Formats: sequence, structure tokens, C-alpha cells
Amino acid sequence: MTEDKSVKKVSSKTSPLGEMGQKYLADGKSVSMRMWDGQEPGDSKPEVRRDYETVGYVIEGSAELHLEGQKVLLEPGDSWLVPKGASHTYNILEAFTAVEATSPPAEVHGRDEG
Repeated sequence: MTEDKSVKKVSSKTSPLGEMGQKYLADGKSVSMRMWDGQEPGDSKPEVRRDYETVGYVIEGSAELHLEGQKVLLEPGDSWLVPKGASHTYNILEAFTAVEATSPPAEVHGRDEG
């Protein structure tokens, strides 16, 4: 078996954008990162279930995570987990910047769609 010794660097200034406004950052075979950069408060988003696990970290701003009937306030310095397949949505309260890691990678095989 050959070891993977690849190195990948992605600048958030030039990273690709997803349909929901996320910036796709570095990714590997089993995990990827994305950034929500200055997401503004707006209309509520419908609840979704995703085919990946998500962990996140708030850099600035605040949001409510609605997860399987629970409501969690997310503020700078907080981290969170959304289990694979859990029903959830976010309500942005003030301009929100956060980084998330997803496993398997959210952007592969259409996992981020819908």
C-alpha cells in the first residue's frame, strides 16, 4: 500500500463557492472543510438531513442551531456537532462566520444539494 503524501493548500480568498454561500476549503478523501463567511440574518432555511457528519466552530457572530427539536445558541468560541442524518437548520442572528468539517466530504456526490 502506498502512503498518500499529498499536500493541499486552499486560500479562502479564491476558494470555490457552494450554492448555499459556503466557501469550500481543503478536502481529503474522508473529510473536508468549508467556511460560512459573514452570513447575514435572513429568512429561515428549511430543515434538512445530510448524508454526512458535521463539526463546526464559530469565529464571529451568532446563530441558533435547531437540531432534532433542540435549540442551541452558537456564539464565538463555540463548537458543535450535527450527526449524520439528523434533522437540522440554522437561524443566523448576527453576521456569522464559522468553519465546518464534514465527513465524508459534503461537496462530493451531491451530498450538499437540496
